[in-house]
Amino acid sequence: MKALISIDYTNDFVATEGALTTGSAGQAIEQAVVEVTKIFTKNNDFVVYAIDRHEQQDQYHPENTLFPPHNIAGTTGRKLYGELADFYEKTCEQPNVYWIDKRHYSAFSGTDLDIRLRERNITEVHLIGVCTDICVLHTAVDAYNLGYKIVIQKHAVASFDPVGHEWALNHFQQTLGAEIIE
Repeated sequence: MKALISIDYTNDFVATEGALTTGSAGQAIEQAVVEVTKIFTKNNDFVVYAIDRHEQQDQYHPENTLFPPHNIAGTTGRKLYGELADFYEKTCEQPNVYWIDKRHYSAFSGTDLDIRLRERNITEVHLIGVCTDICVLHTAVDAYNLGYKIVIQKHAVASFDPVGHEWALNHFQQTLGAEIIE
């Protein structure tokens, strides 16, 4: 059994005016993100939207010293970007679609993702979204440590750092044994 984990494809990470945007790199993968999500949803695979959520008043979060405020609860910056937002609205009530608010880079950290995957006998996770070298990477490392087979949909991941993006793709394959789908 397999699952799709769609990571942080929100306005703040993708839109031109986003608070921590991947810009054109993130925008260039929009069709791939939507198409992969449609395929997994149509096949009735488990589709997880793992979305960063920060609180405006959270002065203790370690990202506050690393990045500008982003994906703040209740803002348009935290909403899914472009066509993915429309597709999610049409499918969010389906039993195979699940939304996770995450506070850390990894979709596994502090969430019930591992439990949700195991109760469905899922052994393989496909990762898409942004940023390749931050949240996608940390999710992949945790998936590896938990024993999941990892598949990276290369055409559906992006970063604001081209060097970090390429390094992460190599790391997925060479260090985590991930399959990279072009």
